[in-house]
Amino acid sequence: MLIDIIAGARPNFMKIAPIIRAIDARAAAGGRLRYRLVHTGQHYDASMSGAFFEQLGIPEPQVNLEVGSGTQAEQTGAIMIRYEQLLREAPSSLCLVVGDVTSTMACAIVAQKLHVPVAHVEAGIRSGDWTMPEEINRMVTDAITNWFFTTSETANANLRNAGVGQERIFFVGNTMIDTLLHHRPNFAKPDFFDALGLTRGAYFVATLHRPANVDGIEGLARLLDAIVKGARGLPVIFPVHPRTAKTLQTMGALPDAIRQVDPQPYLQFNYLVENALAVITDSGGITEECTVLGIPCLTLRDSTERPETVSTGTNELIGTDPAALAPALERLFAGEWKKGGIPEKWDGKTAQRIVDALEELIDMRAVAAH
Repeated sequence: MLIDIIAGARPNFMKIAPIIRAIDARAAAGGRLRYRLVHTGQHYDASMSGAFFEQLGIPEPQVNLEVGSGTQAEQTGAIMIRYEQLLREAPSSLCLVVGDVTSTMACAIVAQKLHVPVAHVEAGIRSGDWTMPEEINRMVTDAITNWFFTTSETANANLRNAGVGQERIFFVGNTMIDTLLHHRPNFAKPDFFDALGLTRGAYFVATLHRPANVDGIEGLARLLDAIVKGARGLPVIFPVHPRTAKTLQTMGALPDAIRQVDPQPYLQFNYLVENALAVITDSGGITEECTVLGIPCLTLRDSTERPETVSTGTNELIGTDPAALAPALERLFAGEWKKGGIPEKWDGKTAQRIVDALEELIDMRAVAAH
């Protein structure tokens, strides 16, 4: 059985890496699953070239649709046209999509229209915020998915509430955590770490890329100022997202405590996180990594599609008002931040459970065909 594994943006590759390892291991033991890695080319980043794939142990994609940049509509249309052409020329038996980027939704739509069943890894998560493109991608993808691989009981409940039968939901855990735990022994100190005089537990990591936080000069300046004031003189390592960089180009000099660096490779970024006092972010995936690494996380959003990082983990929703940072950071410095725990099935074995389920589905389809 040939499975298309779809990836189009950096977080996707972190999510598929353990699935590829698990399929390869099962195939070596006589398993019947085979995969075709399809890179849509939705995002191109120099750090996503050979070194990134090498770090994560991902083979070069068998197919690159080379869609490139553009508006969401342009990217969606281009991905659909090129993936449809691929499936017509060389059909697969299943389309496996991960996460919530444009590629996830676009390839799911194409597959279903060509009668190729769809499995969605990280299905069922919801922020309730329709201003986020990712929320629309999640909802559309889950509306046409056959089999749902979920990260939490909250996601399971979201799907059941939408009318999905329990027999189509597989609570497997979180492949991002598989990747994190697999590579944790290999986290690597960034080149600038010693040059900036950084020491464990004596700096912050900040990542900002949500439009509401970074598209306006005044709003971004207020956020950065609040971060610096709350950090009490500790350095703030700021790997700058390309979207954020565009706004920074029109701003004046950043406060001295802000140490602007390029986006970091996976192993270097997580070294920074694991050794930080805390992380300040508007990302979703980083809140998961902080939870497992036991690092306090302050999320500059009003909602999250990963509530388990708040209810169980080390994350707190601070909101988008810069004034909310000061009292939260005061609690951190007072030693009053919650210790947190690790959500159920975030144990590094998610990909194995996914492959188990896929093999079971193959057997069920084979029986049904006869």
